[in-house]
Amino acid sequence: MYKILTNNKIAKDVYQMVLEGDTSAITAPGQFINIKLDGFFLRRPISICDYDSSTITIIYKVVGEGTEYMSTLGEGEMLDCLVGLGNGYTVKAAEKPVLIGGGVGVPPMYNLAKTLIKSGQKPAVILGFNTADEVFYEDEFRALGCDVYVTTVDGTHGTKGFVTDALKGIDYDYFYTCGPMPMFKAIEAVATTDGQFSFEERMGCGFGACMGCSCKTKYGYKRICKDGPVLERGEIVW
Repeated sequence: MYKILTNNKIAKDVYQMVLEGDTSAITAPGQFINIKLDGFFLRRPISICDYDSSTITIIYKVVGEGTEYMSTLGEGEMLDCLVGLGNGYTVKAAEKPVLIGGGVGVPPMYNLAKTLIKSGQKPAVILGFNTADEVFYEDEFRALGCDVYVTTVDGTHGTKGFVTDALKGIDYDYFYTCGPMPMFKAIEAVATTDGQFSFEERMGCGFGACMGCSCKTKYGYKRICKDGPVLERGEIVW
């Protein structure tokens, strides 16, 4: 059980929740937690934005009844969470890594950026949104010392266009990304290096039992919740 310390709106339909509890199962950036909500059958998988010895920060977008209910929860309430799920990102040795987050794919990039910086790397970060009122964590990434590029589809903040428009203008030698499938396919079409994709999938169980989130790879089908959510570029069958 994890206690809610804060649950605040940080952008349009986007909330940041800080939970207090055991974080010892978290071993890599890009892992996720699975939250049980009263009155809902399936748990909600949410990526881990950041964590320390006693707290976990998650960021979620209100897109349905479950996340709408989450947005109403207050300080001191308790949540039943499965923690440290998935395999997360594997940190690679690179001189110019770039992190690419689209919408609610942005959160796992934050702890990954901190991890890369601790290893002596300085990542560039591309954050993609639809419009200005959806933008979040731009300042937080800058505070880490990252070079940050923001794109919005309608051009109301940062560069008008998509994350791939920013990617084409950056010198990089490895990439990490998380976001929706259309963004992934666009990155796959223009990326010039190896990289890792963290997939967003609907999950039935969250720990590999139901096979409901399987993805075809060159090595057979992999379960996004257990064998992923992070997969290497070279193994993915698009």
